[in-house]
Amino acid sequence: MNKYSERQLWTGASGHIEVLIDLPANNEYKSSEKGWAFIAHPHPLFGGSMDNKVVQTLARAFVASGWRTLRFNFRGVGQSQGVHDQGVGETADLIQIIGQCAPSGPIALAGFSFGAFVASHVVQEMVDQGRGGKEYETQSAPRDLKKIVLVGTATTRFDVCPLANWLHPDALVIHGEQDETVALSSVMNWARPQSLPITVVPGGEHFFHGQLPLLKSLVTRHLKD
Repeated sequence: MNKYSERQLWTGASGHIEVLIDLPANNEYKSSEKGWAFIAHPHPLFGGSMDNKVVQTLARAFVASGWRTLRFNFRGVGQSQGVHDQGVGETADLIQIIGQCAPSGPIALAGFSFGAFVASHVVQEMVDQGRGGKEYETQSAPRDLKKIVLVGTATTRFDVCPLANWLHPDALVIHGEQDETVALSSVMNWARPQSLPITVVPGGEHFFHGQLPLLKSLVTRHLKD
């Protein structure tokens, strides 16, 4: 957190949702703010929270790139009410948060581990909502979804949605070569039918111990493209 960060309690389907908003460092960024970025954290039943160090790193990368950033605690974590819902309620909560915070304008979605699984379902929901309309016919990103960042995607335990091929240029998928929680081979099996490129961090573990600066650099570079 920095002096431009603020914790708040918002309303969700299961009660309060604890959110943390990070803003660009000073007023000079206001004219170049790119929109809202929403970041989902790892599994709630295994210590995951919006204060996870990978999630914090993602937030720093987005803020440094001129995005207003919102992280939040899933149901049952911190001050967020409710109980874990296997990703179903968590997906609904993220969709509700996006609707409250950024009903229009550019957005980005990011997630780490279980959070990447949830983010993939939110992306799919947005694509489904666009079917039959102008956005779907032109095969452009749904509404104003500008960037997608998935890190340590939990493909071994959850049904991660594929990304529509027209989203690939704006998507970054990062995985550690030596991820002990989600094997790289599993992520490759998910990505291969989509021809979706994966950025592999040599020697990287699930939590990117000692490699968080590299992770931030990779995400920042993607956001500047």
